[in-house]
Amino acid sequence: MKAAIYCRVSLDDGRQTIENQRQQLSEFCQRMGWEVTAEFHDQKSGKSLDRPGFKKMMAAASRREFDALVFWDLSRLSRSGVLDVLNVLQQLQGWGVAYRSLQEPYLDSLGPFSDVIVSLLASIAKLEREKIRERTLAGLARARKQGRIGGRPAKADDYKLVERVQKLRESGASIRQIAAKAEISPNTVLKLLQAS
Repeated sequence: MKAAIYCRVSLDDGRQTIENQRQQLSEFCQRMGWEVTAEFHDQKSGKSLDRPGFKKMMAAASRREFDALVFWDLSRLSRSGVLDVLNVLQQLQGWGVAYRSLQEPYLDSLGPFSDVIVSLLASIAKLEREKIRERTLAGLARARKQGRIGGRPAKADDYKLVERVQKLRESGASIRQIAAKAEISPNTVLKLLQAS
């Protein structure tokens, strides 16, 4: 059987790597006696299906370039919600491509309860993404209360910029005029005014 491997990490900052996933997926395919004929990788958030490696993988699957897709777990494939995940898995099945999750062996396109399990796991992955978002927003709100702009530690220059923006606004300058004089974007002007 020809197999394709799909690996994903969220960040492209050098701190995360797909190598652990790639190695274990390759070893799994070898144990199963499957030939790995393609590998697809992304270093991007799973909340969207708009990822270069994912798109290439789906295009190759539609051309039936491999028989089975193997991925680390459902969250590596997608965190975009039940409907998107089910659509992806149904497309794969429609093209005659099987799928298998390494960490969730019960998530196998040949299993009798795969649709129920896929729906449940996709919901959990989406909830986890929402929790990450909520934690990030809570951290940014705490940082703002501590006088930080954008969640990073405030610098003396930041306070000077806020004072300058406030004075320009009090003098009647428009957002665009302030942005031009302070050499910052209008959105930054709005954020500075809201934070003050």
